[in-house]
Amino acid sequence: MNRKTLVLPALVGLLAPALAACGGAGDGGGDDAIAVGTTDVFSTSPEVPAPFDPAFAYDAGSWNILRQTFQTLMASPRGDGEPEPDAAQKCGFTDTGNERYECTLRKGLKFADGKPLTATDVKFSIERVRDMKIKDSTGSSSLMANVDAIETRGDRGIVFHLKSADATFPYKLATPVAGVVSSEHYEKKKLRPGFDIDGSGPYTAKQEVKGNTLVKTVFSKNPNYKGAYKLKSDKIELRDYASTEAMGKALKDGDIDMMTRTMSPEQIKQLDENPGNNIDLVETPGLEIRYLGFNTEATTVKSKAVRQAMAQVVDRGALAAGVYGDAAEPLYSLVPATVVGHTNSFFNKYGNPSTAKARNLLQKADISTPVKLTLHYTTDHYGPGTKKEFQVLQKQLNASGLFDVSIKGEGWTTFRPAEQKGAYDVYGMGWFPDFPDPDSFVSPFLNTDNFLNSPYANPTIIDELIPNSRREADRLSASKSIQRIQDIVAEDVPFIPLWQGKQYIAARDDITGVEWALNSASSLQLWELGRGVSD
Repeated sequence: MNRKTLVLPALVGLLAPALAACGGAGDGGGDDAIAVGTTDVFSTSPEVPAPFDPAFAYDAGSWNILRQTFQTLMASPRGDGEPEPDAAQKCGFTDTGNERYECTLRKGLKFADGKPLTATDVKFSIERVRDMKIKDSTGSSSLMANVDAIETRGDRGIVFHLKSADATFPYKLATPVAGVVSSEHYEKKKLRPGFDIDGSGPYTAKQEVKGNTLVKTVFSKNPNYKGAYKLKSDKIELRDYASTEAMGKALKDGDIDMMTRTMSPEQIKQLDENPGNNIDLVETPGLEIRYLGFNTEATTVKSKAVRQAMAQVVDRGALAAGVYGDAAEPLYSLVPATVVGHTNSFFNKYGNPSTAKARNLLQKADISTPVKLTLHYTTDHYGPGTKKEFQVLQKQLNASGLFDVSIKGEGWTTFRPAEQKGAYDVYGMGWFPDFPDPDSFVSPFLNTDNFLNSPYANPTIIDELIPNSRREADRLSASKSIQRIQDIVAEDVPFIPLWQGKQYIAARDDITGVEWALNSASSLQLWELGRGVSD
């Protein structure tokens, strides 16, 4: 049967964390491994020595490996909503100010190697990340930077004392950064190099590596796992492909059962219109965003007027439709449209694209035109549509006569360190949220020690609005602060939001649970996959 399945979106960020408890995992399926394709590339290098160490990994691809293998105190639920206990039996704030968070671990927790997992291991793991004694530049440690002190109470009790109120802390404890590691396998002050993984999550992992690049990961059911997830299959193979074409051919030929990140726009369109025998295309709501970032200290874009003029010229609708078709929608804020607190700040300020308005902005600031710029992008991290996207941006900006834009692509291992060092005046990036809450689209970009190493720092945002938003346990009540942040960003333009993406999975129709295999934050939940009867 050929069909397209649409998984309807849910409004995210509404539910507040609370004390909760949940049951254990059930039995998995048989030994027939389900093969899943991906174009994510995992390689080790001096810049990326430890792609699967929770203290280093901070990208969607690596996190999708870690989510299957490392256990966290809290976990993302099947659908979007507040986190639920995983390694914990229960967790919750025990003060009125959201500054003290307490958890009780499940009884009898063990690592995959059979060693007991206790509160001491949790303390070790979080402090290992928080203390930033491991010199990394990924930004992952920022998620635990607000932890002031951790105390254990016996083998199962643990208390987090926060430096300031943070109602989003349970969400952060559900990210792989908070993955529980053992001091027998992970050193306190040193990253664990390579691809080896030792955790207590639903699966163990065995990797096939060629040179310094991962080729395949085999996930096998962890018999010692006690947590929130019920495994539908005992074995999953995640296979890495060099291109979307190779991955698509593997699905068509029956070599894999499912493919996901990252499918090309052309592939999605073809599968939607003519998927082939026994292949289904599943569309799910997504929170992926793409944006332009600025080194606001660089001479070419230091003037706010230049950045504003670019925001005034860019035609997001033409960009999204021309490159990604129905798979993307124009975005007018860093906060996606389906997240509570979103406001169309850039549209409210700039309206429809206008060369005349952009020229006026530059003239008032006494900026000579055309402004010469280079837009940098990564060639191998966000999918095959990226180059075309930047060609469209180049054409739009140059057609105004106000800019003289060239574009340049680099591989991710070169691009990412260069961006962090401030080598690029203007650059393109994508973002998959750490968790489905507006804070995850604001703090990583605008707070101190942001993951981009951006020099832009607005005191009102950092000292007032972000702290205010985090005090609100009712996330709807945080909207006022979040909306003010978006308006300030539209005025100062340290970033230009471009588009918000949908997500797609293609799978053979005897694979069950596909609609749950990728949540809105682009987290793979491979334990949801099973084999059924083809209909």
